[in-house]
Amino acid sequence: MNKVLLLLVAVFITGSLQAQNNILNAKSPDEIGEKTLEQLINDNDEPLPYGFVGDRDILWQRNVWESIDLDERMNFPLYYPVDTNFVGGNRRSLFHVLTKAAREGQIELYRDSYFNTKANFQDLGSSLRRVDTSDAGIEIYNQTGSVPAEYITTTTINANMVDEYRIRGVWYFDTRQAELKYRLIGIAPVTPDVNFLEDKTGVELFWVFYPDARNILHEAKSFNSQNSARPISFDHLLNSRRFNAVIYKIDNVQGDRDIDSYIADNSMMQLLESQRLQEIIRNFEIDMWNY
Repeated sequence: MNKVLLLLVAVFITGSLQAQNNILNAKSPDEIGEKTLEQLINDNDEPLPYGFVGDRDILWQRNVWESIDLDERMNFPLYYPVDTNFVGGNRRSLFHVLTKAAREGQIELYRDSYFNTKANFQDLGSSLRRVDTSDAGIEIYNQTGSVPAEYITTTTINANMVDEYRIRGVWYFDTRQAELKYRLIGIAPVTPDVNFLEDKTGVELFWVFYPDARNILHEAKSFNSQNSARPISFDHLLNSRRFNAVIYKIDNVQGDRDIDSYIADNSMMQLLESQRLQEIIRNFEIDMWNY
């Protein structure tokens, strides 16, 4: 009986893999990526809904801001692909997914991690794009009143310029399940200032209220280096914390000040302070069971 069950599971998985890619059954390149009726039915899913958490069920919580460095290999799935000209249309980086959804008005944008002030994607034009005129072009303009196109340079913030992502989340202890849990609240891409690309200081382009973007991130898939037939949704990747991040701020009495505001010009001490704050969160659950 067990062997028959395993065989049926294997047949189902194999069929779903072929239906997912359709590359083995395609008779022309146009048919690659087309979904069968069975797959369309199976794809009618939604991100796993969050369970309701009552205020009385929260014994303890801390708001935490973290930085996801995209130079780290573990965080590559959030960074690549940066050039979409050489990959299929179903593969896009997290930056492409967020900016496309923002451009089409599918998600709300905010200027800060507290979501106090909304922002329109059109208002971000000066942060994403810069137009320069060379000195020779300025001279031609002074003489003729117009500038030829070859003297105008346009610089646009692209996916390859994203240095990090900053996230805001809440660690809380759920008394009903007696468990320490994490809930992602917001995410922001960080890039150099388009007007000062030589300066390595990153700026937050915008903040996204994460629950508002879950459906979009559930549809968008991240590359799975272990099995390309089973891509991972960005929603699953972020909610399961399959990335490495460093705390740069935690809610505090000093107005939620950043670590670098009281430990300046010392990266090593800032990292140690970040680890100390992380241990405070980890030790809370351990201390719950010590008598």
